[in-house]
Amino acid sequence: MTLEFDSPPIEPKPDEALIIDIDGYEGPLDVLLALARAQKVDLRKISILALAEQYLVFVAEARKKHLDLAADYLVMASWLAFLKSKLLLPEQEKEGEPTAEELAERLTLQLQRLEAIRIAATRLMSRDRLGTEVFLRGAPEGIRVIKSPKYADTLVDLLKAYSTQRVKKIAHSNYELQRLPLFAIEDARHRLERMLGVVIDWAVIDALIPDEFNAGKSRRSGVASTLSASLEMVRDGLLELRQMAPFAPLYVRRRDPETLEKEAPT
Repeated sequence: MTLEFDSPPIEPKPDEALIIDIDGYEGPLDVLLALARAQKVDLRKISILALAEQYLVFVAEARKKHLDLAADYLVMASWLAFLKSKLLLPEQEKEGEPTAEELAERLTLQLQRLEAIRIAATRLMSRDRLGTEVFLRGAPEGIRVIKSPKYADTLVDLLKAYSTQRVKKIAHSNYELQRLPLFAIEDARHRLERMLGVVIDWAVIDALIPDEFNAGKSRRSGVASTLSASLEMVRDGLLELRQMAPFAPLYVRRRDPETLEKEAPT
């Protein structure tokens, strides 16, 4: 089974690469690992002691600059030593134990993962940091609180609470009747007597109602009192009342004084 990754293989800079020079090989350590995996170099001819000595010298210099780079090469050197030990020691068949090729493939996989993590960390640290490159706004915003109530009451409790509130409102509310202004019959009669003394011909009874009682809800009182006063004056023989058709306007006029004298008892 071969695993593939998008990240490219590790390619250290020339000044950061571990160049080894031992019997049988001369070049970077990662290239030696790749050749050993491809079985293009005989690891049995390589001196692990010389490899370790060159690695210690390299680590002493790399630790001053890049500690993570030294750790990478430590992993590669340890795997090379392990691969050589697998080749030198007699093979023992054990179930579940990985072969040298599988171990080399795992090492390559781990190095690729390490390089991907390093690239992601570099990108993350190169972003703008709060308080250094970017800053918060001066006016802080309030924290929005979202409340999610959970009701544990039953329908009976809800109806009981509703009835309690309704009873409180009804107990504290008093209904007051609105008193409308009334136009008294006596006032309507006095007004008719004054106005009919000036008006000679027939006049519509609505025109004799005062303005404040001739509109709105007060009109009922004005019309009723004026009509009642007119009927009383007709009964007393002081007015004449006429209506040309059912529901037609009512007309009134003052009765002729001569007619009153003729009808007066002797």
